[in-house]
Amino acid sequence: MLKAFTRNYEDNSTESGFQFTFYCDLCHDGYKSSFVESETYKKGSLLRGVTGGARVLGGLLGGRLGNAVWHAGYGGDVLSERFEGMSPEWQKEHEKAFEYAQNEAQRHFHRCHKCRQWVCDADFNEDDGLCVECAPRMNVEVAAARSRKMVEDINAKADETTIFKGEIESKTIICPACGKPAGTGKFCSNCGANLSLNICSSCGATVAKGVRFCGECGTPL
Repeated sequence: MLKAFTRNYEDNSTESGFQFTFYCDLCHDGYKSSFVESETYKKGSLLRGVTGGARVLGGLLGGRLGNAVWHAGYGGDVLSERFEGMSPEWQKEHEKAFEYAQNEAQRHFHRCHKCRQWVCDADFNEDDGLCVECAPRMNVEVAAARSRKMVEDINAKADETTIFKGEIESKTIICPACGKPAGTGKFCSNCGANLSLNICSSCGATVAKGVRFCGECGTPL
């Protein structure tokens, strides 16, 4: 089984050539190496008659999935089935291409001197020589802290602000003429009766026009 410098990698090789993807140990973004054409394939020296799964190696995982299967106890069998039918020349080319791909990919990764992880350029703090998990970038942390405080201040200011000033409660006005809900206008939405209010001369209660007696004291209007 091929051993990559990163913890996770993917073998994208096919019978016609070789290519590998190496993943950052921290953010898991990947770098795909250049495609290297197989010389034995061009010369037609590959063994024929192999199954489709053995001929197409694009789904061969040497990293996350491959390691999980390997630790399950039968990863070796899976890998051997994937490579079954490939000539010894092709196998040698595969190993050589893998070494070449690693040398190419390592130029885009850095090893943290503390946690020993291989991380991509975006996750490496060059000033301290460590990954951003072990040594976060100061300017990034300051900007993030400033943004968090700004959001907190905005929320606090919003909590102190009164937006709605209207009345929450509403009452249904019943038309004194037809006895149905009259709506919110000056006239009943059903019969058109005038809904302007009068004031009782005896108790001062407001009474709708057209009503003969005060609803509060019974005084004739």
